[in-house]
Amino acid sequence: MKIRVVKQSKHELPQYATEFSAGLDLRANIDSPIELKPLERTLVPTGLFIELQKGYEAQIRPRSGLAFKNGITVLNSPGTIDADYRGEIKVLLVNLSNTAFLINDGERVAQMVIAKHEQISWEQTSALDETERGAGGFGHTGTK
Repeated sequence: MKIRVVKQSKHELPQYATEFSAGLDLRANIDSPIELKPLERTLVPTGLFIELQKGYEAQIRPRSGLAFKNGITVLNSPGTIDADYRGEIKVLLVNLSNTAFLINDGERVAQMVIAKHEQISWEQTSALDETERGAGGFGHTGTK
């Protein structure tokens, strides 16, 4: 699949890290480092603008290494970029650690996964089909 992109970033286009990677690494495109203090959030620009086809979305997800090692994650994970959005891709990061984190220009801050999706239409009814699970919700199957 080809996706049209306007690159205003000074960095290379996002790439897959390995042959079977699902996500492309997004890099910070900033003029000066951003200090992200504990429990603080910020929007990190990427300098990228994309044109998705109808029926697709771009999901913005955390990088597992940043999350595990530094407590840095995508706040609205996964963030969704709709096919009709034409603005700059920005990553909403939050620092869940106890120490400040410095985001440098060119740092890989998130990953982007392109996913197909469907749109639905509602069919109102007065009852739903029964299942074994029924209305069992959070924790209904126990911990073991």
